[in-house]
Amino acid sequence: MSEPTEGDCLTHLDEHGRARMVRVADKPETHRGAIARARVRMGAVAWRQVRDASGHKGDALQVARIAGIQASKQTASLIPLCHPVRVVSVEIDASLDETNCSVTLEARVEAVDRTGVEMEAMTAAAVGALTVYDMIKSIDRGAVIEQVVLVAKWGGKSGRYDLNGER
Repeated sequence: MSEPTEGDCLTHLDEHGRARMVRVADKPETHRGAIARARVRMGAVAWRQVRDASGHKGDALQVARIAGIQASKQTASLIPLCHPVRVVSVEIDASLDETNCSVTLEARVEAVDRTGVEMEAMTAAAVGALTVYDMIKSIDRGAVIEQVVLVAKWGGKSGRYDLNGER
């Protein structure tokens, strides 16, 4: 995790400590993007059904992709101080890890707007993971959603961020 610097502040609070939506009207519209990831760990039976798209509710990964795409477009409705942005692209990739009986969903969101899409990417990954859980919960109520994390972001004044420290 990156440590805040002295100049950093909580931008969603005004000088009196009241919540506010940050003003972005004077910022230029630029191409921005973000990648977020979430993982779902589950038992072997549930994992095989996800892998084989054989669960009684259908193909969990395809439904999770659709849910993540849909969620990314609803982020401003879900997170109170988040600006609505013009999302121009959403991709949800899923990777299966047989050794750990897990599914990792990675959401890549792009927009042309005045503010970033980190929240849209994280919302897409998280809701995709929640959807996988919903699709397998009758088989494995003990499945665990873990590591919802921002992997990378680019564009805007703050530039590039990469979880692995690459700038």
